[in-house]
Amino acid sequence: MSRRPLGQLEAEVLAVLAAGGPVSTAELQTQIPGDPAYTTINTILFRLLDKGLVTRTRDGRQFRYEIVVDESRLVADRMNDHLRFASDPSGVLSQFVEILSPQDAAALRQILEHREGVE
Repeated sequence: MSRRPLGQLEAEVLAVLAAGGPVSTAELQTQIPGDPAYTTINTILFRLLDKGLVTRTRDGRQFRYEIVVDESRLVADRMNDHLRFASDPSGVLSQFVEILSPQDAAALRQILEHREGVE
């Protein structure tokens, strides 16, 4: 099994949490592709808890985790951080646009057109 890029598993966990209500580690584990170990998911949840991105509540002998941030804002902030520290931000944007699906490219075009109409 190949390893995920740094931060990808955190992003996958956050995406699952954003899609539904509070879940246990075991429930979350079944929803992450690649069959990650229970302990791996638990470690990611502890890191997200330490970062203040999730909360947990006791449910019997287990905990249920829930996202407490807006996932789209979180991902956008991460993208902006990467862009800010790139030596060639225009090149990064160009590469990003090249790998967008046609649906995502259309959505981006619509967002940019709306933004230009507002300014």
